[in-house]
Amino acid sequence: MRIRFEVSLDDLGSRAYVASVGRVVEKIKLQNWGDIELVAAGARKARPRTVQTEALVDTGAGLFYLKSSLVKKLGLRPIDKVRSRTMSNLVEERRVCSPVELQLAGRTGVFRVVEIPDSLPNLIGQIPLEELDLVVNLRKRRVVPNPEHPDGPLYDEF
Repeated sequence: MRIRFEVSLDDLGSRAYVASVGRVVEKIKLQNWGDIELVAAGARKARPRTVQTEALVDTGAGLFYLKSSLVKKLGLRPIDKVRSRTMSNLVEERRVCSPVELQLAGRTGVFRVVEIPDSLPNLIGQIPLEELDLVVNLRKRRVVPNPEHPDGPLYDEF
């Protein structure tokens, strides 16, 4: 069984609203990770390219998917390809792009981006949720930090 939620978070991850039954819309903040690295190395003076947008959190999806227009706006480069099975059970080849820093529910992580057509919603799958130690709160219909680790992710090393 696949559970699907639409999520978006404000910068602090503090507000959510229900768009319809079974869906939660929240905003996410993204920054070009390559730009962040260049700024840290002193090789770039401009701030990293940044986008605030909305994403659908889909616990049945695996990776982090962004619309082509956002990939272009962030200046991400294609680095690989991946095959994805769509909701209509079609297998599509998608471009994997350079990473972004993703801010979601007060947590931050770096993730490669799978580029999708602009006709599809941005998707946050299970792997980013796991890495950020976030869970879907079914009662509140939103993504929240794992209540067992409220101070930040805890990674098992075994």
